[in-house]
Amino acid sequence: MSLRQEFILRATAGDMPFAELCREYGVSRKTGYKWLQRFRSKGTAGLVDESRRPLSNKLAIKPEIVVDIVRLKQQHRTWGPKKIWRLLARTVPAADMPSVATIGRVLDGSGLVRRRRYRQPSKGLPQRPAVEVTGPNDLWTADFKGWWRTGDGAKCEPLTVRDAYSRFVLELRIMRRTHGKAVGKVFAELFERYGVPKAIQTDNGPPFASTRALGGLTVLSAWWVSLGIEVVRSRPGKPTDNGGHERMHADIRIDIQDDAARTLRSQQLVCDEWRTEFNHVRPHEALEMRTPAELYRPSPRRPGRVVVGGYPECCTLLKVQHNGQMRWRMHQMVYVSLALRGYHIGAEERDDGFVYIWFFDRLLGRFEPGKDASVLPIVRDPADESRASGSKPSSQP
Repeated sequence: MSLRQEFILRATAGDMPFAELCREYGVSRKTGYKWLQRFRSKGTAGLVDESRRPLSNKLAIKPEIVVDIVRLKQQHRTWGPKKIWRLLARTVPAADMPSVATIGRVLDGSGLVRRRRYRQPSKGLPQRPAVEVTGPNDLWTADFKGWWRTGDGAKCEPLTVRDAYSRFVLELRIMRRTHGKAVGKVFAELFERYGVPKAIQTDNGPPFASTRALGGLTVLSAWWVSLGIEVVRSRPGKPTDNGGHERMHADIRIDIQDDAARTLRSQQLVCDEWRTEFNHVRPHEALEMRTPAELYRPSPRRPGRVVVGGYPECCTLLKVQHNGQMRWRMHQMVYVSLALRGYHIGAEERDDGFVYIWFFDRLLGRFEPGKDASVLPIVRDPADESRASGSKPSSQP
């Protein structure tokens, strides 16, 4: 006999005041009356504790919605609860729509969530290049995604171009050749289709930049400058300077590279489908769960209609010849850069005895007439330093 049954027998016998009996068994009178009422309505079965589970579960969702959540997660392994919620909201009625937290619990229970390890950001590092981005085409970012091989062994190396403001992927093209001429053709198509951006950010590798060339300019980046595009370079060894682009590359690795197609042609079709989904279907948390296509608009700046200036007024314009040299004062040939052949550069004579070379508004370097056979690069304009210090420019190289 349980203590509750013994309590009920003594309570029904009435040989002790009910309050005193409750104190003896260590229960409140409210609990004692509850046990007594249950016994009178259900017998000894009423003395067993009832389930505290609520009659209805507000967090319960329909099985078919659970299936949709798992299916979307399997199709998009990098997507989290917020993105999946956004897609479900397009088809599921509001009355049946689960919350973001509920979707998160479903994903956790399905075993499809991989926990990430977050590292503390390093402190005291130099600042990354600062570019003001307030609208579409203020800044494009470009890079090559690390290569992989398709099923038949072919090397797959895609060129990726992205608008920094809207995250719109402008290009995801597998390149058979990665030199400046081939990449330039791709950008010529992009400029015709989307217009000319204000700035393009890349790393310091070919074909975007050359550490040995004057001003770091290649044939490709010199062409960009001639179109009025500001060329921005990330710091060497700091891929985080272009973190958004690298994050996109991580998605490409998971969604495309890890399940490589059999041939380059089929791989390009997969890339095209992924770019369409990324731009028009996938919601982005940084865009307040909108898609890139909802924000992106082509630039009104078109090739051939961009007016480029920036040469100092006192410059003499000289043309760089096919061998990368320019003629100075009819008697001296000075090497500038092969990347600038065919372009006009500005030569500015100063009182310090040097001639300063400009490519539009970019100061590339200087040479000393009659002595230097090539233009030597300079880090800073001595005129700017003298203005800041109040002294005259030094005549020493």
